[in-house]
Amino acid sequence: MKTFIGIDLGSTTTKAIVLDSDATVLGRGITNSRSNYGIATEVAKQDAFLDARFFLFRELLKDLPALDGHLDEFLGTFEQDFRLEQFLDQLVELEKVCVDSAQDARLGNDGAETRALLADIFRRLNDEVPKLYAQGSSRKSDFFRDIAGSQYSRAAELLVQDSRISFEALLNVYDRSIIDVENRISTSADEAKFMSALGRTCGRSQHLSGLLEELQQAVRKALDIELEESYVIGTGYGRATLPFSKEHIRSEILCHGLGAHIMHPKTATVLDIGGQDTKAIQVDEDGIVESFQMNDRCAAGCGRYLGYIADEMNLGLHELGPMAMQATRKVRINSTCTVFAGAELRDRLSMGEKREDIVSGLHRAIILRAMSILSRSGGVRDQFTFTGGVAKNEAAVAVLRELATENYGELTMNVNPDSIYTGALGAATFAQRVVVH
Repeated sequence: MKTFIGIDLGSTTTKAIVLDSDATVLGRGITNSRSNYGIATEVAKQDAFLDARFFLFRELLKDLPALDGHLDEFLGTFEQDFRLEQFLDQLVELEKVCVDSAQDARLGNDGAETRALLADIFRRLNDEVPKLYAQGSSRKSDFFRDIAGSQYSRAAELLVQDSRISFEALLNVYDRSIIDVENRISTSADEAKFMSALGRTCGRSQHLSGLLEELQQAVRKALDIELEESYVIGTGYGRATLPFSKEHIRSEILCHGLGAHIMHPKTATVLDIGGQDTKAIQVDEDGIVESFQMNDRCAAGCGRYLGYIADEMNLGLHELGPMAMQATRKVRINSTCTVFAGAELRDRLSMGEKREDIVSGLHRAIILRAMSILSRSGGVRDQFTFTGGVAKNEAAVAVLRELATENYGELTMNVNPDSIYTGALGAATFAQRVVVH
């Protein structure tokens, strides 16, 4: 099967989309952007190909009578179990690297106490992690670095209380180790991992256990389908560092414009708020860019700013939106400067203002900045499509909808659940059109 890949190397995350010859999305992949952009590209791409295997598996199970009406539930649980298997494998690697790192660090002892502490930490992690992947559970992040770091830090803080080893020393061990482990390409479609996850899923249900052999055959068929990389296009904030020749690079403006058009064909105006920049794009009926405006080099009012606020408040990034929605009064925020985000937040808290009111005000300030960029690009036309990572923030969406209606009247505003992949989708579509059209 011929496939066409789009890579969007953003400032905070790298995304990948895999299309077939009919421009059907087979898979999506996402990872943290790294200083080694080549590795980030490869990890995101392999994650997208892994997702494509789940897509093919789904197609093979569509006509299985025994799963009629339960296919989505089964596949959701199966993928959760597969991600757990992946995480546990990475955890084994992380423990090995941490032990080696601790031995090299010369922490002022013979290493035995440090190794014992690390063994206790990882024993706790192995016990706790399955709960994070249980049905109905929620995680602050889907990235290994974030989940493992949070669990490791919590366990280390508890265990060092009766130890000669400092908490900071253990954190240094983790910090030295995580990059090495995270940069290892570990998202391939490993049959053993698939089968282990399938056994875990089916083991919970007598009905599914009776289908195990049939499901295993479907997994093997999905894994046996050859996915040929026919053409790759790269884009995004870090596109100049992508390991592709110039003919395989497209600007992020072109890719976001086309990607929004593919998602919502009647799109006329696109607003993309990513980690590092904000883009306002006007497109024609074919998704071709007519005009655009971007913020300057400052990351004020972008996703990175929200990330700093979340860190200051010891929250997950996904918790800011729901908190802002609980505001009872409007707080005017005059600055969205990332550099001074923490100081401004602390100042307002010291004045007695509520956290939810401050966070709501921050969201409004960000969207007001975006509205200014939209105005310079030509305003908001119907249909209006909001993309980028910030489009997943319910408070940002609510304020944008309010201000767009207030300034431009009633219009259709599109917010796609896969909006973070818009640039990668545009790039993949360019790749598919190079070969197919």
